[in-house]
Amino acid sequence: MLRGIGESPISPLGISYLDDFAKEEDAPLYIACLHTIAMIGPMFGYLLGSLCASLYVDIGFVDLGSITITPKDSRWVGAWWLGFLISGMINLIAGIPFCFLPKSLNKPEEKNNGKTSSGLSKIKGDQSKQYKSESHQPMKWSVVSKDFVLSLKKVLSNRIYITFLCCTLLQFCSFVGFLTYKPKYMEQQYGQSTSKSNFVTGVTALPAVSIGIFLGGFIMKKYKLGIVEATKFGLVMSFMAFLISVAQFFVGCENHVVAGLTVSYDRYKPVAHHENSPFSACNADCKCATNRWDPVCGDNGISYISACLAGCKASTGYGKNTVYHNCSCIEITGSQSGNSSVTLGLCPKSDHCSRKFIYYSVIQVVSAFFYALGGIPLYVLTFRCVQPELKSLALGLHTLVMRSLAGIPVPVYVGALIDRTCLKWGSSSCAQRGACRIYDADAYRYTYLGLVAGLRVPSYFLGFFLYVLVKKHYQAKDPKSTENEGQESVPMNKDTNSKSNEYLSSSSDVEKESCI
Repeated sequence: MLRGIGESPISPLGISYLDDFAKEEDAPLYIACLHTIAMIGPMFGYLLGSLCASLYVDIGFVDLGSITITPKDSRWVGAWWLGFLISGMINLIAGIPFCFLPKSLNKPEEKNNGKTSSGLSKIKGDQSKQYKSESHQPMKWSVVSKDFVLSLKKVLSNRIYITFLCCTLLQFCSFVGFLTYKPKYMEQQYGQSTSKSNFVTGVTALPAVSIGIFLGGFIMKKYKLGIVEATKFGLVMSFMAFLISVAQFFVGCENHVVAGLTVSYDRYKPVAHHENSPFSACNADCKCATNRWDPVCGDNGISYISACLAGCKASTGYGKNTVYHNCSCIEITGSQSGNSSVTLGLCPKSDHCSRKFIYYSVIQVVSAFFYALGGIPLYVLTFRCVQPELKSLALGLHTLVMRSLAGIPVPVYVGALIDRTCLKWGSSSCAQRGACRIYDADAYRYTYLGLVAGLRVPSYFLGFFLYVLVKKHYQAKDPKSTENEGQESVPMNKDTNSKSNEYLSSSSDVEKESCI
């Protein structure tokens, strides 16, 4: 809750502050720079998370030599608490410079390019003076509440804004679901550790996103994209990213070869999800616990749920170096090495799977770049499609909807659906169901990627409708905008959002709402 109170005003008020006191043609580039720098934080955050995940949760309090699991084990818990301590101190230090920012800045004089009449400029100047004089006057709570309701009604009655809000909500739901379970997906699908998954995300996808965001803002400034062109550019880039990401469905890996879960004990017969049984003739007399998950890897390349279920009768070594011998379940498969021993942990996946992980990473980088490239043009539309005095409210409402309807529920229902693909559940100390230890790789891939794609597909139907609305609305104001060999000339400026000059000349509504 405290984080929400502190972080929520940064986006709506900070972006509005930047847009108010920057030159019109420079604002998209400045916003792009702000978002690019903001992506450096998650990049280092993933690297920090990779470091913390490679350290055991009780580091400094236990003998690490006695730990029998490795970071690749699904039971491994990293030092998650260490990241909070480090990031908390950095946030505290980074917040100090904000205390020295002025309340307002002197806005550069806008050049009269002939498009704005002297009368209209005088109206704007009078409104600016009136706004400054009234902004220092205390307002009653009843007046503020009434004006807030009127402002909210205007924002919610804006068809372009509401369509854009619904479109970005679906996109953000897809993004949250994808990013939340991406490390787990890389761990279960490609056999990577949580530490390596975070590291790969931090050094590949996030730098591509940062570059894409910056280039998106630079393109808007360089080519002076109007609001119609910016909308089309953003939607096309997002759709290209989606088409590229579809390739992820075809670069999946096979299941871990686990006796009794994915294959039979003789390895020649696959086991259906509803038929899996940990027992066989080779371990029937061992009286093994079936709720434990202590995987071991046999010399025959087959993993077993535990050394007991592998039929092992002796062990040597200590901690991570423990080796179990005389395993009867390995003897029936005929190990190539002639040994019947197992070591701790699941058997690694094939080299073919490692190559697919590289392909997956490349697809992620390219898709993330194109998605980010269209991010700034669409984000600027958030506050340029409403009246200037309503942009802070529009940005705030956008942030509220994204965090409440996407950030909170999406991880819950996506996680619940992913859990339906679990093959083996762990158990807690109270004999209750714990975390999932291993998933069905194919079912996980189709469920996870299918949900992400399923949320994005309808967003493009809304995106097409959004483009039609934007084109119809802004080209209706300037019928000549489609001339000049089809080049759209309606600028994405801060004053085209007013409905008419008569609206600008009306004083009461604008002056009241500018105080919100």
